[in-house]
Amino acid sequence: MGITSAGIGSGLNIEGIITQLMAVEARPLNTYDTKTAAYNTKLGALSSLSGSVSSFQNSLSLLTSPTAFNSLTANASNTGVITATATSTAVAGSYSVAVSQIAQAQSLNSKGVISTSTAIGAGTATTLSFQFGTVSSGTFGVTGSALGGTTAASGIPNGSLTINGKTIATSGATTSAKDLATAINALSETTGVTASAPATVSAGTLFLGFGSVDTSAGGSYSLRINGIELGSQDAGIAAGAGLTATSLDTTLSTANATTNALAAAKITYTGSAAVGDLKFFAADGSNLAINEVILGEADGGIGNKTGNLGSSTVATSAVALTSTGGSPITVAGSNPALAGLSAGSSGSYTGAGFVQDGTQASGVITLDSTSQSLSGIRDAINKANIGVSASIVSDGSATPYHLVLTSTKTGETSSMKITVSDAGAGTADPALSALLNYDPAGTQALTQTSAAQSAKLTVNGIAVTSASNSVTGAIQGVTMAVGTVGSSSVVISKNTASVTTGVQSFVKAYNDLNTTIKNLTAYNAETKSGGALLGDSGTLSIQTRLRQQLGAAVEGLDGKLTTLSQVGISFQKDGSLSLDSTKLQNAVNNNFADIAGLFSAIGSATDSLVTVSTTGTKTVPGTYALNVTTLASRGTLTGAAKLEDQTVIDPGTVWSVTLNQTDPVGATRVSDVALTAGSYTPTQLTALLRAAVNGNTSFSGNGDTVETSIDASGKLVFSSSKYGAASNIAVTAKTGTAPAALFGASTPEVGADIAGTLGGQAFTGSGQTVTGAAGSSMDGLKLVVDGGATGDRGTVTFSQGYAYQLTTLAKSFIGTDGVITGRAAGISSSIKAVATQRQTFSDRLTDIEKRYRAQYTALDVSLASMQSTQTYLTQQLASIAANN
Repeated sequence: MGITSAGIGSGLNIEGIITQLMAVEARPLNTYDTKTAAYNTKLGALSSLSGSVSSFQNSLSLLTSPTAFNSLTANASNTGVITATATSTAVAGSYSVAVSQIAQAQSLNSKGVISTSTAIGAGTATTLSFQFGTVSSGTFGVTGSALGGTTAASGIPNGSLTINGKTIATSGATTSAKDLATAINALSETTGVTASAPATVSAGTLFLGFGSVDTSAGGSYSLRINGIELGSQDAGIAAGAGLTATSLDTTLSTANATTNALAAAKITYTGSAAVGDLKFFAADGSNLAINEVILGEADGGIGNKTGNLGSSTVATSAVALTSTGGSPITVAGSNPALAGLSAGSSGSYTGAGFVQDGTQASGVITLDSTSQSLSGIRDAINKANIGVSASIVSDGSATPYHLVLTSTKTGETSSMKITVSDAGAGTADPALSALLNYDPAGTQALTQTSAAQSAKLTVNGIAVTSASNSVTGAIQGVTMAVGTVGSSSVVISKNTASVTTGVQSFVKAYNDLNTTIKNLTAYNAETKSGGALLGDSGTLSIQTRLRQQLGAAVEGLDGKLTTLSQVGISFQKDGSLSLDSTKLQNAVNNNFADIAGLFSAIGSATDSLVTVSTTGTKTVPGTYALNVTTLASRGTLTGAAKLEDQTVIDPGTVWSVTLNQTDPVGATRVSDVALTAGSYTPTQLTALLRAAVNGNTSFSGNGDTVETSIDASGKLVFSSSKYGAASNIAVTAKTGTAPAALFGASTPEVGADIAGTLGGQAFTGSGQTVTGAAGSSMDGLKLVVDGGATGDRGTVTFSQGYAYQLTTLAKSFIGTDGVITGRAAGISSSIKAVATQRQTFSDRLTDIEKRYRAQYTALDVSLASMQSTQTYLTQQLASIAANN
């Protein structure tokens, strides 16, 4: 049987021998492990350094933005009335704010219909035009009828009338419109309704044919109005010798006791008894009682009667109710008819006008035969996205379904005018017109349930009106959110705490970084050991560059602060920074505006119409002269002649408008625009055109809008809102009134980009934006020039404060191509290389071990064989010896 395990045959300790031999062979592995450990230690140190730099960079974020130094806080004493936020342009101070009205959107309800799916129109294509504007003058409310004779005689019992759920206190003494208005106005604060009594007017035909009074038969005659005697005649006077129409006119035309009494009673009159059109007026709505008091019998007088026994005529007025909020007025009670009113909820505009707001886009919707049901109309309006939301409400009545239209914008300029017209040039569908036409100055088929109104408030006693409940600019740089009616104070103060906190964080982060660098590069003489990055040139360069940056003054500043020491930051002997809080606070108190430039990147222009919009990392601090040779302009179309006082837009008018067309041509920049038919003044026409084009979704989707105006010579000016060579506008006729009727034979003008030099070098102009030349010291600097003149436009100054510079510097350390990032990548590569070398050597050791095993196994076999031979020979020799 052969040997199966090394050393068993010969007894030789082959495993021990091989182990000892391989231990010697493997000694170089320790060198590789030592290198790897050293590299890992250095890599960990670089990671720690990178983390410290990153923390330092993060600490700078509070100081890099100029807005951080212009931050202000706004605090309202009554946050239920308003809340406020302040921007950097606000001015510190205390303001008194009183809100008297909040903004709300207009809402309109249609009359009820039986079904939501049944077609209302005849099916012919119908156009709905929505315009937005202001309801001018007039009132919104209900006008009753003249009070009846029963009311004039017996008054209105209490409980007969309620308005908006409140009982109006009336009685037997409430016999006139004046009395009734007084009773209604006593509850105006709770009902939201005021009442007025139009002047009471006597009948214009009352004195027609007034006959000369004849009292020769023995009677006496007296003519009185509200107890004031206008004329009288004793008994025994023949016709013509006493009171006649002429004598009555004579009395009323001169100053006397009668006319004085009428004036005291506030009764006026017009006309003539002789002509027959004499009328009396009570301006306050009081009743006018005209009586003929006859004792006995007389002839003539009112009606020129024979055998006149006397007469009594009472003229009454009506009450006009006005909703102070523009909402419907609900009239109820046991007998509202006694007040000349009908039960129910109603209201409409009387004597009002409508002025379109050209800044708000109008909308045109075409209802085809499939969309003329109530639900179809609702869906068509909502799909059009024209600034109106539509819904359907059911009231449970026999005709329950009402279309509810609500403007998506608040403010008094967002009132709606809805015009129903034939999609061609025919007559509008009567059923759809009766349902949807709404003009505050005309037909009001819809009922207003909520009036468009603006927020109204006073700031330090100055009246302010805002279209929304977000009020911006009433206080410079402050936005106030109006919540409810009431009063509040608003205190604007500088947010200096954030700047102080930012500076403190900056100093701490730098000191933490300095400590990290110090520990990583230090040498301990006692232990004779050094930090992981001792002598590392990259780390030392980081420390040096940071100190150089912090020690240099900021260039390009014209304020009082240019160095860190001026705000209390200084270097200590150990390389750390110290902060003198007292000195920092003094700088905050006295030079707060200059601190921004000390830390952040600041760009400013001497020309108030020039704004620095952005800067870049390549922009070099300095002052650069700006010269404009060509100002940016907009594409315009100007009429060839002065507009007429009235311009008629025919029904079915559609123009094809091209706006800001580019090359290659974009189809979304050409669209059909429908104009609402009507007769327009020049001002009304500009509003119509602007709103119509801006309401086109193709244009608005591109951010393209137009502006319209009338120039000094009365010509219509139609222009793109954009500036630059891509700004253009063109209009061609499609149907109805042609553009030539407004513009004549005029040619559109294309806009131009701004051109000139910045810092003596030609800049790139795009619209109103100036961009510094690439590769120059102005590279990355962008300005916006908002008008002005050509020529010298002053200078633009740019500076980079400490926080901005250090942020950039930190990026050069830990960015993709940063020093630390590069060093870490190099060490990682070295670790991989050592690992590869170690593996190669390990593979070689395996081969050596195999060779040793083969050699010592052969030796084992040889020794075993020799030992076997030795044993045999020993036995043989022993046997020979025994035999001998």
